[in-house]
Amino acid sequence: MARPEGPASDDPPGRFDASTDAAAVLAADGVVVAWTRGAEELVGRTAAEVVGKPAERLLAMPGDPARVAGIAERCRSGMGWSGHISLRHRDGRAVDADLRVSASFRIGGTECFLLSARQQRQRWTVTGFVPDGFLTRSPVGMAVLDLDLRYVWLNDTLERFGGIPREQRLGHRLSELLPGLQADILEGLMRKVLTTGVPVTDYEYVGWSWADPRRQHAYSTSFFPLVDADDSVTGICYMVLDVTERWNARQLLALVNEAGTRIGRTLDVLRTAQELADFAVPRFADFVIVDLLETVLSTGAHGSWPTEARPDSVRPVMRRAGMKSVREGCPEAVARIGDRVDFLPPPHDLRLLISGDAIHIPVLDPGDELWVTEQPERAASMREFGLHSLISVPMRARHTALGLTTFVRSLNPTPFQPDDVLLARELVARAALCVDNARRYTREHTAAVTLQRSLLPHALTGGTALEVASSYIPADAPGGVGGDWFDVIPLSGGRVGLVVGDVVGHGLAAAATMGRLRTAVQTLADMEMPPDDLLAHLDDLVLRLGEEESPGAPADEHDSTPFLGATCLYAVYDPVTRRVAMARAGHPPPVVVTPGGRVSFPEPPAGPPLGLGGMAFEAMEIELPENSLFGLYTDGLIEGADHDMERGMARLGEVLAEPGPDLDALCTSVVRQLVPVPQPDDIALLLTRTHALGAEQVVSWEVPADPAAVAEVRTRATRQMEAWGLGELALTTELLVSELVTNAIRYAEPPIRLRLLRDARLTCEVSDASSTAPRLRHARSTDEGGRGLFLVAQLAHRWGARYTPCGKIIWAEQEI
Repeated sequence: MARPEGPASDDPPGRFDASTDAAAVLAADGVVVAWTRGAEELVGRTAAEVVGKPAERLLAMPGDPARVAGIAERCRSGMGWSGHISLRHRDGRAVDADLRVSASFRIGGTECFLLSARQQRQRWTVTGFVPDGFLTRSPVGMAVLDLDLRYVWLNDTLERFGGIPREQRLGHRLSELLPGLQADILEGLMRKVLTTGVPVTDYEYVGWSWADPRRQHAYSTSFFPLVDADDSVTGICYMVLDVTERWNARQLLALVNEAGTRIGRTLDVLRTAQELADFAVPRFADFVIVDLLETVLSTGAHGSWPTEARPDSVRPVMRRAGMKSVREGCPEAVARIGDRVDFLPPPHDLRLLISGDAIHIPVLDPGDELWVTEQPERAASMREFGLHSLISVPMRARHTALGLTTFVRSLNPTPFQPDDVLLARELVARAALCVDNARRYTREHTAAVTLQRSLLPHALTGGTALEVASSYIPADAPGGVGGDWFDVIPLSGGRVGLVVGDVVGHGLAAAATMGRLRTAVQTLADMEMPPDDLLAHLDDLVLRLGEEESPGAPADEHDSTPFLGATCLYAVYDPVTRRVAMARAGHPPPVVVTPGGRVSFPEPPAGPPLGLGGMAFEAMEIELPENSLFGLYTDGLIEGADHDMERGMARLGEVLAEPGPDLDALCTSVVRQLVPVPQPDDIALLLTRTHALGAEQVVSWEVPADPAAVAEVRTRATRQMEAWGLGELALTTELLVSELVTNAIRYAEPPIRLRLLRDARLTCEVSDASSTAPRLRHARSTDEGGRGLFLVAQLAHRWGARYTPCGKIIWAEQEI
């Protein structure tokens, strides 16, 4: 080996730091193949100026071909060379440098040499192979193995990685020393390199080390063949880097990303808590419990604890919401799902839930006095099942305390490390957001369902005209309950109004709007409007409601879809004529099933949905045989999974055609058969069975337009009361008939007709050809008239007026 001249170094012979050396790669013909930043700093020339050109241009000394040939031959023998050289800097000055040349190697088919140089600061006296000290002190573990894969040489770093002394390694194979370190796979890669001559770089694997047997380590290994001057493979060199930190970070990121897809897949608090426990076992822990505050599980309006100070004496009331163990049946647990718990790791109190950080207990001691005193059952479980390491993380989201999640290891011998606390925090933080979302959704959904059900009719009655049954199922969707509604409205003359509607959107806004529309329909129906006029007025109302929406105002994060419109079908059934008049606004048609089982879907002209405006609604009438089935429904009942409305209507007709004397049972059966699973839309069904008023319940007389006829009409009415067995109502009826007929004769136009109906109530009707509306007023003491309608209002239970194509009808009802 060359001995450079100069003063001796203070460092031990053969050792110096090469971390700042300039490096370059030269081809065998002297052309520069690669150039590093360190080389650029040493001679002041960039890679663009040097690469691809002869290296001789960089020398500040005469060329010596014979010496160069000798160095090349030495390097081809696998020994390498070091010595002194003078280089020419870009500014023209000479730079004295120590140079090291590696053993030759090949890049592709080109023979190359690695040159490493540093500016000469002091002269060295080297008695051994200079790179040997550099390799020994390298932070990269390195080893040389022979063709039988037995260790020939290794540096201190590799000895430290494996924890096995160098003397025990030399002459032995990896599989003989570390059989659990994927030795078979690593030796297989080495044999592949020996066979093909192709290096294997950056192969990562995880294993245990005798130097740190309680913790897994990740390593990155590269294998290179050792080639002699004849290009024959003489052995193999491998280098190892400990990449545990990088591997842990990558695993953490992958685990957190996977948790994002596995936790919070439903808007259910308990399901989300169980998903967290299921995900963490056995990936991260052997036993996981999720305890949530009891208020979080409540469906009331306040299901959380603000993260503010609470008295230390207050113990948190929690319930076990999720639990998972590597052992069947979770025998470690001292509480089951749904049980009340008050677990807080000693010596911590309620402040842990509100403002505390994660608790990390690397080594659990079941004999600790705090565990034995405060948690005796859990201390016994720790001893029995070997629970040895714990992490407890408070669940908080949006400044709200939700509960506590605890991770425990037992079968896994490795205690939780500080890095594991970071992962536990991230998992719990993601789950806490999902739990809070589910809690908020559950609270709003419950409020919307409660509002919806409170606004729907609690008891339906069709009097003697209709037998009524109904069914309502709220939507099971993230948007919450919808705005479907139905109603049965008693009208004058024994008639009954039937309505079904569907508000666009979901949530509280839809439920509230539904209540407004239902009230509006009841009000308009009480005004005795025909179906087409009622829908026209309702359309105007919806337009005004739409104008009230503030398009520029930001919506609250919990608000549901704004109100945009609605569909509706309104029908009026008359038991005297057995006819039903109906009109619809963008709603599916009704279904009719005759007593003989014939199914039909009469289609009134399809008006536009409410809220569009500008188009008229048309009504139609049909006659129904007595005991016919007349049904109204919303689209959620017939859409089905295929969203085929016609097919859904056909299925509805088939189910209704089946004989079923009990209308309530039939209604329930229809919904169960057509909607076996939860649907994303509300479902409303209103079924009625029609009845008719017989001739013995209705009488009518033509009344001449002569005041003298009033006495005859009073007499007939009194006799009819006696015939119906309603003698106690005879006097009142006589007075009502007298006033109504007298007013018609005085102020209206013929023909005038009196009709009496005996139903659930006794109704007296007087019709005429005038469209003038009667007006109730209070007559002064000096007036001779004007007290007729006032008297009618005092005597009758209800009274009113309705208009017909031929005029109007004034009616008054009495309780029987």
